[in-house]
Amino acid sequence: MRKRKRIPKFKTEEAELRFWGKHDSTDYVDYTTSVPVSFENLRPSTRTISLRLPESVLSRLKTLAHKRDVPYQTLLKIFLAERLDQELRDDQRRTSYVAEPRGRR
Repeated sequence: MRKRKRIPKFKTEEAELRFWGKHDSTDYVDYTTSVPVSFENLRPSTRTISLRLPESVLSRLKTLAHKRDVPYQTLLKIFLAERLDQELRDDQRRTSYVAEPRGRR
């Protein structure tokens, strides 16, 4: 059995992040004794906002949500998340594209 190093005490969360970014956790933690844990009731933090929508948009959203048998606010969150992912992927593709220089003729 391999001897593990002691995990140091950290003054700040930032110091801990830097430490774990440079060190291998297997030198400090024995994962053979770990136990699976499930966090079924864990939900992401949310913030209430006020959003003004045209009545026609809200009506169409509610109709579509009813057809899908989900609350309209949930459907709106799904649509927003999907669109954000798409925009970020598209933005990443645009910024990662590097045009090759044209050769001289």
